Amino acid sequence: MKANILSVICGFILCGILVAGLWPLRHPQSEVTWLGNDNGLRFGKHATVLSSGTLAMTSSQDELPCSLEIWLQASLMGDSITFLAFSTPEHPLQFSLRQSGADLELQRGSRSQPHQARTARLYVGHVFPGEGRVFITVTSGPQGTSIYVDGALVTMSREFRLAGNDCTGQLVVGDSTLETNHWFGQLRGLAIYPLELTAGQLFQHYETWAAMGRPEVSENERSVALYLFDEHWGRAVHNHVSSGIDLYTPERYLLLHQILLKPPWKEFELSWGYLKDVLINIADFIPLGFFFCVYFSSARQVKRAALATIMMGETVSLTIEILQAQRAPNASTLPFTPIHE
Repeated sequence: MKANILSVICGFILCGILVAGLWPLRHPQSEVTWLGNDNGLRFGKHATVLSSGTLAMTSSQDELPCSLEIWLQASLMGDSITFLAFSTPEHPLQFSLRQSGADLELQRGSRSQPHQARTARLYVGHVFPGEGRVFITVTSGPQGTSIYVDGALVTMSREFRLAGNDCTGQLVVGDSTLETNHWFGQLRGLAIYPLELTAGQLFQHYETWAAMGRPEVSENERSVALYLFDEHWGRAVHNHVSSGIDLYTPERYLLLHQILLKPPWKEFELSWGYLKDVLINIADFIPLGFFFCVYFSSARQVKRAALATIMMGETVSLTIEILQAQRAPNASTLPFTPIHE
């Protein structure tokens, strides 16, 4: 009778952990919506926007200058969250923009070690003004990288330099390329240029973005991509550059590059989200370890019950990780999906 009761309890605990680890059985619906009468997209908890192809500069030279303009409205969050990233299969952590509370962080991955986590970082404080809109310009050339906010220079770094190919590859908006980063905010405009913008050019762009909802670009400032988010309905966000790469929203939330197993020392970060995940896992696996150890030692009389319990727990954890990766949809095979108002 005691053995039967223990086996039932262990079965319930095991099923509960599997359900908690794999629920929902499919990835949640993508929470990207249009802003109604205004141009732009609103990003919810599970939201990813991807480019339909690979963005490329007009030249293959690695050291080309580049500039990026983004018009957005962000919610203040304590964790460091990626809201825009460029990625390739060889360099999944190529270049990204992150928000950490009111601060902006630029990250550039190592090209000498493509699949390593080494990154160069540039921090800019007090960029995001609460719930207000902000116009961010990142422009880089031979002298370094400059960051402008609402047309005004806020910082310049000679050590942190971007090359033209850092702003190429697959574009991901609203999330990271490797791990879940839920960014809550509104995106109203995005432009990418294969040149280093001058202070006068980018200030004019800021004024015309604010007044007309798009930059006033001269002939020698031709952009690689210009997204105005003025469709308000449809399957894609169109690139206003001729023959450019559009953006689209998958039907279900996904990560561009799904990591199967990540070492703990690379996964660790000082954030509430990471701590919450650790506490949930501890709360889930303590009952499993306790009752299975009792079951193995008393009901099954296993000599090394503790070791058997540890091995069983590792098997369950590995199974959940593999099944989570297997059910993740492939970004390259997903069709265009309407973005609803």
